[in-house]
This record gives sequence, structure tokens and C-alpha cells, in this order.
Amino acid sequence: MSEPYLIGENMTGGYGSGADILHGCTLSVEKGEIAVIVGPNGAGKSTAMKAVFGMLNLREGSVRLDGHDITALTPQERVVAGMGFVPQTHNIFTSMTVEENLEMGAFIRTDDFRDTMEQVYDLFPILRDKRNQAAGELSGGQRQQVAVGRALMTKPKVLMLDEPTAGVSPIVMDELFDRIIEVSRSGIPILMVEQNARQALEIADKGYVLVQGSNAFTGSGKDLLADPEVRKSFLGG
Repeated sequence: MSEPYLIGENMTGGYGSGADILHGCTLSVEKGEIAVIVGPNGAGKSTAMKAVFGMLNLREGSVRLDGHDITALTPQERVVAGMGFVPQTHNIFTSMTVEENLEMGAFIRTDDFRDTMEQVYDLFPILRDKRNQAAGELSGGQRQQVAVGRALMTKPKVLMLDEPTAGVSPIVMDELFDRIIEVSRSGIPILMVEQNARQALEIADKGYVLVQGSNAFTGSGKDLLADPEVRKSFLGG
């Protein structure tokens, strides 16, 4: 059996010399798949995502992308290797225009990136309308579109999103999820941390429920939504 396209396997570690936050945590995603990480506050969801991106030291475990061990790579090197990462906060340059933000996303590219920019504008038409506006003047949902668009400008092999719908209205959340589905249908695997667990699992091919830095439940989004234990403990019944 071939291994998943991206896998963080048996990850144990924390920040700096602090206590371990992750305890043998495993996450993976295949091409064209949406994998969602959910769980209670403080469960280590964002930490697990950052571990896959190389933002904390693993004491145990490994991260592999497309069959290559990237455990020793810095986050910058992982971007070059094909990882797009959208952090939850401070994920845009507020004083720059929308278009300048997208251009910044293409900083590692040496080819003509105008086609990619057009694809981003097709995916998020509102950004085309506001291309010359300062990103800091946009609504929360539009800022998130800029952040995702900027990550897509690197032409990533895999896209990682840390709570992309945090602080947006339900209507905007639905719209963002629709765009995320579109991205995954283009073949890009998506690994996503999400606070809105029920809605996220509805669009997920695969779901991970983390508790205290460990895998508590793993299954398809559908299976986890139907699991009585998951429903009672994490989805409000």
C-alpha cells in the first residue's frame, strides 16, 4: 500500500524546551482530499498543524511529503518543497493592496505567475474587484480569501489552513467552505484545523478528533458525524 501524499506520523513534541503538547499524533491527507482536524479548545489542533509545517521541534515522529522525508526542513524550505500554509492570524499584509499581497505569495517563483493570479481571481471574484484596495480595509471573510489566495500563488502541492472561518459569519463560512471544496477538486490536498466542527466534517473526506494532543477518533467526515460518542462529546449531541 502506498503511503499518504502528506503524513505527519507519531508526532511528539512542543514549543522550544517546553512540555510536549503532541503525544504520538498522526495526520495524513491524500491528493484531492479534505482532511479536517477538530477537537476541544487546547487539544493541540493548531500545534499539530504547525508541527507538520515545521514550526516546532519534534522529539519523535516524522513528516513526509510525496514520499520524501521533510522532518528536518525549515518552514521556508517546506514552502519551496510545495507546502502552502495559512495561519489563523496575521496572515495578510494589511497596508499592501490585494494584488500586492498575491504578488508576495509568488515570491519563490521565477516563472510568469499571471495565470495563477487569474485563477485566484476566478476563485475569489470579489478580490478582482478590490485588487487595488488595501487588504486591511477588507471584511474578515475577504481577508481570509486574500490569505488563501496568497498561499495558492506558490502553486502548492498541499494547502494547510488553520481555522480559515474563525470570526466570520455563517454565510461567509459557507462561501469559504465552497471555495475550499473547489480547491480540493483541482487535486490539491487540504489539511485544515476548524473550530466549526460539524460544518467542517460535512465537507471532509477524512476527520481527526484530537484530545490532549493525541488522536481520539479518526474516520471519514460522514462516519464521525454519525458516531454517537463524537456527537455527544464534541458536536453538542
